[in-house]
Amino acid sequence: MLGYKISKSAVDMSYCSIIVPKLLRVYNCLMRLQRQSNKQVITFDLTSSLGHGGEAYVYAVPQDEKLVAKVYHKPTEAHAHKLAAMLANPPENPMAKHGKTSIAWPVELLRTVDSSQQVVGFLMPRLIGMHSILDFYNPKTRRQKCPFFNYLYLHRTARNLAAAVGALHAGGYCIGDVNESNILVSDTALVTLVDTDSFQVKEPNTGIIYRCPVGKPEFTPPELQGKSFGELDRVPEHDLFGLAVLIFQLLMEGTHPFSGIFQGAGDPPPYEARIKAGHFVYNTGRSVPYRSTPIAPKLEILHPTLRQLFVRCFESGHENPQMRPNAQAWQSALIEAENALVTCSTNNLHRYGNHMKACPWCERTVALGGRDPFPSWQAVQKKQHLLPHKKKKRVAPLVKSGFKPAFTKRTLPNQSRFLAKTPTKKRFNPFVLGLFGVAVLGCLEVLVIVNDLNFSTDSSATSLPTTSDATAPNSATNGIKGSAAYYNQGYAYSKLGDYDGAIENYTKAISLNPKDAKAYVNRGNAHYEIAQHSGDPDRDFKAAIDDFNHALIFNPQEAEAYLRRGIVRYEIAQYSKDPDKEYRAAIDDFNHALTLSPQEAGAYVKRGIVRYKLAQYSGDSNKGYRAAIDDFNHALILNPQEAEAYVKRGIVRYEIAQYSGDPNKDYWGAVEDLQKAAKLFLQQGDIDHYQQALGNICVALEKNCDTFLRNPEKFVLSGPQPSKANGK
Repeated sequence: MLGYKISKSAVDMSYCSIIVPKLLRVYNCLMRLQRQSNKQVITFDLTSSLGHGGEAYVYAVPQDEKLVAKVYHKPTEAHAHKLAAMLANPPENPMAKHGKTSIAWPVELLRTVDSSQQVVGFLMPRLIGMHSILDFYNPKTRRQKCPFFNYLYLHRTARNLAAAVGALHAGGYCIGDVNESNILVSDTALVTLVDTDSFQVKEPNTGIIYRCPVGKPEFTPPELQGKSFGELDRVPEHDLFGLAVLIFQLLMEGTHPFSGIFQGAGDPPPYEARIKAGHFVYNTGRSVPYRSTPIAPKLEILHPTLRQLFVRCFESGHENPQMRPNAQAWQSALIEAENALVTCSTNNLHRYGNHMKACPWCERTVALGGRDPFPSWQAVQKKQHLLPHKKKKRVAPLVKSGFKPAFTKRTLPNQSRFLAKTPTKKRFNPFVLGLFGVAVLGCLEVLVIVNDLNFSTDSSATSLPTTSDATAPNSATNGIKGSAAYYNQGYAYSKLGDYDGAIENYTKAISLNPKDAKAYVNRGNAHYEIAQHSGDPDRDFKAAIDDFNHALIFNPQEAEAYLRRGIVRYEIAQYSKDPDKEYRAAIDDFNHALTLSPQEAGAYVKRGIVRYKLAQYSGDSNKGYRAAIDDFNHALILNPQEAEAYVKRGIVRYEIAQYSGDPNKDYWGAVEDLQKAAKLFLQQGDIDHYQQALGNICVALEKNCDTFLRNPEKFVLSGPQPSKANGK
């Protein structure tokens, strides 16, 4: 669930009152609701939600740290009836005897405190220290976040997932929208199903079914592909297809069972077409126009019983959904497979089935150029599991047509092996606050070190104007009273992170005042925010560009329009066929912005990032890197507290040091920059960025990382020691 942090200083009552203005009484951004069971009144601070989704916000419960509250943006009677049915008939919790939660089920209704007593949300268990299941079946994120989570743990995760789904089905429920975002996993392989109020629920007394209106194509069975989910009732067999896909991905290094190299003519069909046609890539009964990808594990690594169940699900179950294995069948097969695992004599973290003649993970490590899917204790202690592939001579990247995935960030050669990348949105993860270190015996949120240098997509982390920084105008500034009202509403929706609502209101404001440049800018900002989490970002990025263009037509002095357009053009460059053109256009926009607003430190930082990326793409690293550093220098002259400038300058300096004949100066300059950035983040209370800066310092210090991690604050608050820090 994505978080959206709101500064109290930026909050006004138009923001607070827009959540559910007709239902909730809001005073100074405090919302009062009462528990149904004992009428206890709970006061929530609207400026500090833990996270939000399309339908609701989540808040901590001040009186009970084990609970959180989910409050709907637009509560309905259907919500109330569905929640009542769920509370009256909770499913069994398979992990209850261990004191754990397998299904994050509602525990109590929340009502308004006025005479209507309307249901507006519910209380549910608070989950701490869990990750998306994707972080475990994706080899890269598993290696980075929890490197000791081996094949035995992946089997246990699959087994616990099957148990949770089985308990849900036994209670008469269906998930409906089976996908990786609804499943959380702990570092000990415990599984919890979340977003349970979106599940399909049948009211036992009336027979009324509250359907799940959404679904993700990759996990949707063939018989439902192309159907309108809001118009059909789900059955357990539909969920079982998605369950099988997830288990396959857990045990096959993230490989989707319908993912392969297309052997036919034309463009490769999307997942929904492959699934509908029954083109299981490892099909045993008939020929399919695909072959497995070279990096996918061989099907033979799976226990024979598991292979039989996958064939039943994806081949026999294609024509007859009743043939799909149920949750209990998967549990039994996974127990059998888990008991058959043996330990590799070379790496005791390699576990594989006793039906194999040799360790498949040792073979896979060689095939992947030394990247071990399950690195040894020694490799993790030496940080070898985070190292990139060996660096080669810098050359301009070659893009082969037909193989470039849509809307993915371009991987450029020989980039720095570290980055303090800002998260797109803050996920609720309170246990990480104040916690840093490389855990040898657990999975304590090991920092992700990414080979890239990117803009922050977290609007709170940039000094540039954003939707959350927009100033709500009065009627005098907008010229038309009705337009100002819609503008204020758009501003308030932006504060909530409801960008669709913001766009709707800004559009109405523009219809009443078509020359309002600020409204175009803010609507463009909302399109940009939507693009960050869209399956089709190109559409929203282009809509944002169009809005910024309109703003500049009506007000050529609108510096923010240039700033924001430059950022969007940078994002487009990440997947464009002509990134050079987009990078240069972005730089041109930043040049215009700085001409109009020469004191904007953040604009120098952004231009520096684009210059760095353009240098990597063009191969002109010497000139481009120095130009980027010049921009970061200007930013720090204007604002010595600009921590992001120190981080970016440190990264560029570090990379220069890697290729310089005399790296000492740039190396220590990089370490000093990262130290200053960490110190500023610490002083500003920005724990996320502070930890990322520590991660970068750790990579730079190389051999002395372990010593540094024992007392990072001492190093950050003092100064780098050239004689000790790098072991050189």
